[in-house]
Formats: sequence, C-alpha cells, structure tokens
Amino acid sequence: MKTEFKFSNLLGTVYCKGNLLFTPDGTCLLSPVGNRVTVFDLINNKSYTLPLSHRRNISRLALNPRGNLLLSVDEDGRAILANFHRRLALHHFSFKAPVSALAFSPSGRHFAVGVGRLVEVWKTPATPDADTDEGLEYAPFVRHRVHAGHYDTVQSIEWSSDSRFFLSCAKDLTARIWSFDPEDGFIPTTLAGHRESVLGAWFSSDQEQIYTVSQDGALFRWGYSQRPETKGDVDTREDDDRALQWRVVQRHYFLQNNAKVMCAAYHTESNLLVAGFSNGLFGLYELPDFNMIHTLSISQNGIDFVTLNKSGEWLAFGASKFGQLLVWEWQSESYILKQQGHFDSMNALVYSPDGQRIITTADDGKVKVWDTQSGFCVVTFTEHSGGVTACEFAKRGNVLFTSSLDGSIRAWDLIRYRNFRTFTAPSRLSFSSVAVDPSGEVVCAGSLDSFDIHIWSVQTGQLLDQLSGHEGPVASLAFAPSGDVVVSGSWDHTVRIWSIFGRSQTSEPIQLQADVLHVAFRPDSKQVAVSTLDGQLTFWSVSEASQEAGVDGRRDVSGGRKISDRRTAANVAGTKSFNCIAYSTDGNCVIAGGNSKYICLYDVQSGTLIKKFTVSVNLSLEGTQEFLNSRNLTEAGPRGLVDERGEASDLEDRIDRTLPGATRGDLSVRRTRPEVRVPALAFSPTGRAFCAASTEGLLVYSLDNALQFDPFDLDINITPASTLQAIEEKEFLLALIMAFRLNERLLIRQVYEAIPITDATLLVKEIPIVYLARLLRFVAQATDESPRLEFNLRWVEALLHAHGPYLKDHASSFASELRTVQKAIAKIQFELTRLADDNVYALDYLLAQPLLSAVLDHKPKEMSLMTNGNGALEDHTNEDMEGEWIGLGDDDGDVD
Repeated sequence: MKTEFKFSNLLGTVYCKGNLLFTPDGTCLLSPVGNRVTVFDLINNKSYTLPLSHRRNISRLALNPRGNLLLSVDEDGRAILANFHRRLALHHFSFKAPVSALAFSPSGRHFAVGVGRLVEVWKTPATPDADTDEGLEYAPFVRHRVHAGHYDTVQSIEWSSDSRFFLSCAKDLTARIWSFDPEDGFIPTTLAGHRESVLGAWFSSDQEQIYTVSQDGALFRWGYSQRPETKGDVDTREDDDRALQWRVVQRHYFLQNNAKVMCAAYHTESNLLVAGFSNGLFGLYELPDFNMIHTLSISQNGIDFVTLNKSGEWLAFGASKFGQLLVWEWQSESYILKQQGHFDSMNALVYSPDGQRIITTADDGKVKVWDTQSGFCVVTFTEHSGGVTACEFAKRGNVLFTSSLDGSIRAWDLIRYRNFRTFTAPSRLSFSSVAVDPSGEVVCAGSLDSFDIHIWSVQTGQLLDQLSGHEGPVASLAFAPSGDVVVSGSWDHTVRIWSIFGRSQTSEPIQLQADVLHVAFRPDSKQVAVSTLDGQLTFWSVSEASQEAGVDGRRDVSGGRKISDRRTAANVAGTKSFNCIAYSTDGNCVIAGGNSKYICLYDVQSGTLIKKFTVSVNLSLEGTQEFLNSRNLTEAGPRGLVDERGEASDLEDRIDRTLPGATRGDLSVRRTRPEVRVPALAFSPTGRAFCAASTEGLLVYSLDNALQFDPFDLDINITPASTLQAIEEKEFLLALIMAFRLNERLLIRQVYEAIPITDATLLVKEIPIVYLARLLRFVAQATDESPRLEFNLRWVEALLHAHGPYLKDHASSFASELRTVQKAIAKIQFELTRLADDNVYALDYLLAQPLLSAVLDHKPKEMSLMTNGNGALEDHTNEDMEGEWIGLGDDDGDVD
C-alpha cells in the first residue's frame, strides 16, 4: 500500500474571518479558512485549498493586479508571499504587529499595509525571471515610506486609479488622503466629520469626489471646492493656495433602524455601493444619487465582509458567526454560490460506496453531503433536532443511516434526498453509535443511556430485538462486511461478537484492560481492531476470538499542550488514546486519531508506525504547541485566557458572550480557543485518499495530488527558456524531461507537439521510468483533448509497445493512468463509429445524385408548366427547379 498521502483539500469550512478577494478576472473567490486559503472557482464549480499554512488564523489577503502574487497575513502580522498560480510560497516576512488593512496599488509595484495606527508603503518583491537573475533577493521586502497621522487602528486602504494617492480610514472617526511620493502643492488631508469609526473610503472614477462610510450608517460625499468665505474673492483665491479644500458636499444615511454598518464596498466603474449590516441585511445603492437598487436578508447575524468582482456583477459576502459564504448576482437576483459549513463540532463521517460523496454529521444537528470532486456541499439535512453522533452507509444502494441524541435513527435516500424512515426505541434514549447490515435490511444502534443494543427492520421500521449483555454504555458498533456478525464495544472493558441472524443470538465476549472507544472491521471480515482508553490498539480474530497483534500508541498520539495545562504534552493523559480507527481498503494498514494534533498510520502485521500526519499547526487552536512560552505567563494566568475586551472602544466588542468551560467552541461566539481533535476518520473506497474530521474542517489527504507546480529534481539551470533551446537543438528527450520537471502544462504540450512522430518510438524507450506515469497520463489527456488524432494514437502505441511488460507487472501503480488511456481510446472509438455511420448515409445520398440529375435533365418542358398565384400558367425551366427535386414517377411508382 502506498503511504505518501499529502494534504489535498479542506472541506466543511468555507469562511472563518478576514477579507474575501476576487481574482482580477472575477471568476475565482479567495476565502480565508483558519490558517489556510481556499479558492472557489465560480465558473467551473470547483474549490481547492492552497497548500500554504500560517501559524495563526489569517486576517488579511491581497492579490496584485496581475493575479500572480498572493500576500496573506495572519493575526500576528506574519506574512507569506506566494505564487498564486503555482501555489508555491516565495517569501516569509513579519510586520512585527497585527495587520488590519492591506491593498496593492493598481500598478502592482507597491502595496500599503495598515499596522496599528500607521500606514506603511512597501515595494512589491520582484518575481523570479527566466532570463535574468531578478527576483533572487536576500531581503525582498523593502519599505518605501511610513505615514503616521491616525490615532487609532487603520481599518481600510484604497488606492487611486493612477497609484499616486491612497485613502486610509481608521477608528479615530477620520479618513486621510496620502500621496505615494511628495508632490508639489499637495498636503496630506484629513476628512473629519463622522460620529463613529470610518469603515471605508473610495475615490470616484474621475477622482474628483470621495465617498466615506461610517459604522453608524452615514455616507458622506466629499468634493474639492472653494471655501465658502473665499467665493467671489478673486485676489484671495489666487494668492492663497489653500482656497480649495475637500469638504462634505452631500450627506446620506442608510436608515436601518438600530443596525450598524459592518462592512462596505464600492465599485468605481459602475458607481455601485454595497453595505452589509449587523442584522444580516445588505443594501445595494447607486451613487452619487444614493438610489437604493434593492436590499436582501442573507444571514441571521451580521455580515463581516463584502466585496465585488471586477465587472461589478457579483457580490461576495462572508459571515463568520455561522461560517457562511455567499456570492450574489444582483442583476438576475440569484445565488452563484451559497455555502455554509458546520457551526459546531463534527462527530462522524463516511464515504459513499462510489467514493464521490463524503457525509459528515455534527453537534449542530445537521447532516451534510460533500462532493469530493468539486469540494462543495450538495445537500444539507436538518430533520434531526439534536446532535448527530454517527452515520453509516448501506453497502448496496444509496441509503444512509444516522443516529442522533434526539433519540431517533433516520434513513435517508440520497437519490431523492429525503428521509424515508425513522426508528425509535420504546423509551427515550440518546443514540451514540449505529451499524447497518451490508444488505441494508437491518440497522443496529447503541446508546450511552442504555446498555442494550437495539435492532430494527429497515423494511417495516419495527423493533426486532434488544441485545443484552453489556454492563456499561455501548460506545461503538460495527457490522462485518460479510454481514453475518456484528461487533460492539462498551465502557465495561469488553467487546462482544454477536451472531444476530443465528437461531441463538449468543455473544462471544472479549475482555480488555480499559474502556473501549472504537471498533472497526477489516474488509475481509476476519479481523476486528479495537481502540481502548489506555492508548492500546489490539487486533482480534473474529473466528477464534483471540488476539493477533497489538500496538501501544500512547507515545505516538500524545502531543500538543493547552495553554492552561500544568503538565507537559508528553504527560497529559487526555491525549493518550485513539477515539477513531479505520482500516485501509486492502486491510494491511489502519489509521487512527483522537484528541491530538496527530493522525497515525500503522502496519497491522508488524505493528509499526508508518507515518504521522500533523492535523494543524495553527496556534489559534488549543493543543498545537509542544512547549509553552513562559513569556505568555502573567500573574493573572496565561495571557491567552486573560479577558482584554474591557479595554475595547466599542460596546459590542466589550461584551463577553463566551461560555465558561466550552472546549469545542461556542455557538454564540467564535472567538474562543477550540481544541484540536480528530473525532472521525475514513478511507475512500479506492484507497487513494482518506479524510479526517477535525476542528478546522474536513481534511482530505490524497495520493493523487494534482498541483500545478510539483518540481522534481529541479535546479536553477532548468527554465522554460533552456527547454525551448533544447528543442531547437533537437535534444527532444532532454527537452521533454526538463518540461516534466517544471511541470507546466503549456510548456509540456509545446515540447510534445514539437517532437517528430518518427522519433517517438525511440524516445519512449529511453524515457526514465520515473517519468513514465506522467508521460502516459499526459498523452492520454492529449488524446482526449487534441484534434491530432493519428499523432496521439501513435504515441500511445509506442508507449504500450515499449513498456507493456513493465506496466503489466506494476498494474496497481499505473491503474489511474491506464484507466485514463482506456477512457480516451474508447471515446475515440465511439466517435469514429458514429462518424462512419453518418458517412454511410452521406455516401448513399451522393451516389444517388447522378441518377436524379439524369431524370431532371430529360424531363419534358411541358411537364414543368405550373400555375402562378393568379391561376395563370407559368413556365419553369430546369434551371428554376435546381435544388428542389420533385419525385416524378409512372403509374407503378418507378422513376421514368
């Protein structure tokens, strides 16, 4: 089994905090999800998460106008400059303080940063060039200028279209105009007059007006005009340079009752202003007349951020309290994107039998279905009135079963997306586990309130039996894939194997040393894995009820220390056990996770640890640090637990709504420090990926990591220019290898199409084996996409002839590539068959044309006499009848 799983995607979380960002072409939306960035492709309906992670939650994002540089800054002011298209980190930098505003200039040469009450202008780092050494800098971040004038935190920065000036607004109730470089006659100007903090300030398209919006719902329009006392005084106006000034021309108010303005955005080209309010409403207004286009309620809580794409057609909203992300097209009044993650801790997950869906359940009572290809939530079920604790698929069909704390087991039809059956116990119980017969005829459930196992018939919905024998709460249930037995684990230190379809429903008890947390069946139904509270993983034979292997995982899973822990991470007892385990598809490995930041992959036969996956390095979560910093320990306790909200200037920020003792986060506020934990794990049916439900979301690790830039054996001499030079020198093998090392699709296609087909047979024989999979996959995709049919098929033929025996011996390693080749060839065969059938009818028609022409040429002229509209005869020659043949026949129907 391959073990090189890499982080592939993050599902279940679509927005946490910070600003949203459209790409320059307006087709993709960037959203901060904790310490990562997720990109939503709104055209192709896909999402992916960048493989870059900060040490804390991201607070600000910015893209340069070209769209190739992404600058992300976390809560501590540490920044990562990344190549957005290649998903590669270029530089790391620290601004020494939290960043509250960030914006690139329209020229892309500089960017402005709001650091506290200061506005800093920095030079944009140069990107590496293929032909020069520009970009290979030791210190790429160079500060150009620092502007000090605000008395409180800067909230937003907006540049003018010519990159000469920029506006900054802050919590000190003012907005200020700055120049990039000192200019003659320009003095930095303060725009004052608002009664609450200014959220945004923007230039108009002609830069003759400025719009400012404050938190109390006031919109001011500023114009550059004469002072009232100097109007008409020509001499004073000519002598005094300060006769012209920025002053308020017009005042408007949103008038949304007691709702505050939370965010605002302005589109310069179309003069559209959109504002989001604390009551979940947003309004769209046309400036400068302040005409309201429409308002809409999109959330039950405040909207944290809003932005518009380049064309001004799409509005993107982010609401952090419930983790909502929406993209609204205001002209058609329809949603382009509407996603929301679980706003409480996830409890369980399961893959669909075809591997195309992932189902997650959480304490918020919702069941969500996620598409593995697009990364979007397909449907959400809300029928449960309590936390959903477990979910399981019937192996045959699209039927899902879930158990809940509301005392019900529900069956869902994932074709029609409806709840078609509900199972309940005679007495009110909170079910914590569920297991389903592979045939889908019987469903079992266990509870922490009762020690019995309840069994229902799916067809009738009736309770068939209650299995007694456990002396403690039933923590986990699992049906054998063969369907003959069910295994239950309990807190009474026993695991019982039940034969529920036999005449005598006897159970075989297996005694363990600690409370059982989870049980899992091997795919061949011959072995069961058990996780206990003492950190042990034991593997038992189902037929013999004897232990076959064991793993002590206490040292492997332990890790991570809370800021309130008095013991080190190695001595904390709460993280020394696995809460969930899952077998791989081939049954050779088992993956396990718990209340820790580690996921462990073990080999079952030898009991050795193969690999450890770190769930998160986000220091905003509890349990991600191995050692605590003594500088954060104050006389009042750890600095992270000291309530500093009392010093906030706004009443809304001073109110503390957190619940004491909440470890999973609080529904009423998302500023608590949730603990990193992994409550559920599952392998995909193909074995090429596995997913883990964590505090940050649904993490997907995959072997098929489709990154655009995956350098292999790369050095400084391999560039696109040197690759094209190798083609000119007819070094085709060298050029192809260099293109694969750079892994840029357009360059690979250029090299591939430049190779003569006569050299393909010799070239594929010399290609290193390490590039064989990549070449096979690329040729198969080119066969499917390119119109050069014979050229691509000759390449496929050469590859299969040269490496056929090797591919046969390593069929499992090349299964994905061979399936792609087979799919492409089958598509070509189908299209050729259809084309040939169409040509048969076309040839029949063309062969019949000479006969028809002969008939028309020998037609008597008197037979072409027809009447016109007036009833008179009209002469139609053979030339008039061209293209509209009329069947001429004798009495027998034959053509004369």
